[in-house]
Amino acid sequence: MIRQNPMKRGLKEGKSYIGTFAKIPDPSVVEIFAFAGFDFFIIDNEHSQMSKESMVNLLRASDISGIVPIVRVRENSRAQILQALDAGGLGIMVPETSTAKEVRHVVDSALYAPEGKRGYTASSRAAGYGSMDPAFYAQQANQNILVIVYVETQEALQNLEEILKVPHVDVVWMGPMDLSQALGVTGNPKHPKVLEAMDWIIAKCKEAGVAVGTIASDPKTTRTLLEKGVQLIGLSSDQAMILHTGRSFLKEIRG
Repeated sequence: MIRQNPMKRGLKEGKSYIGTFAKIPDPSVVEIFAFAGFDFFIIDNEHSQMSKESMVNLLRASDISGIVPIVRVRENSRAQILQALDAGGLGIMVPETSTAKEVRHVVDSALYAPEGKRGYTASSRAAGYGSMDPAFYAQQANQNILVIVYVETQEALQNLEEILKVPHVDVVWMGPMDLSQALGVTGNPKHPKVLEAMDWIIAKCKEAGVAVGTIASDPKTTRTLLEKGVQLIGLSSDQAMILHTGRSFLKEIRG
């Protein structure tokens, strides 16, 4: 049976979840995330050198540890989305989705009919290598896969209201760094222009009944975002946490 994704229903009920990004291709990292208490993790295929084999091994580790796996693909590609979900991802995160048409393509690639047009195989890892009833698997997959699209460009901001009309989008994910570029303040994600844009996105998503997600680099920012109504937080990453902890320890020791 396909793994159940409690976040799919929980987001609709207004619950919030904290996860992090996996950039290091080692399954033990996923197990550590789970032991630390993170609700989910995101396999970063966009900004890391993750191989397909490494991705599958991280997904296996998530099956054992119980943490919810989401896969960020490099681009809005039907093949990349299909491979990530066939491998066992319980959520798909797609960058640079700037129009309703592009968002519809994500939904079509991620979900089976009638909700979408995902290519079907009964022999995938996610389908138990052919051990499940095909119709039952398709139904369960649609009920458990999170569809997450990005708003991180000027075009996406202009088209947000149309994007929010596309059915079966679970989360709109704000990309502060890319928004800073789009708004002419590159590299300054805490600039008032970026913060105002993010507040506007949150308000529009609330009106449409769509959950909002974004990244945070520290606990204080995370708390602020949760208070504003952001339901999905990607807190730091494996690399960043190792770097931050190492620097903190050495600074305390060396002064």
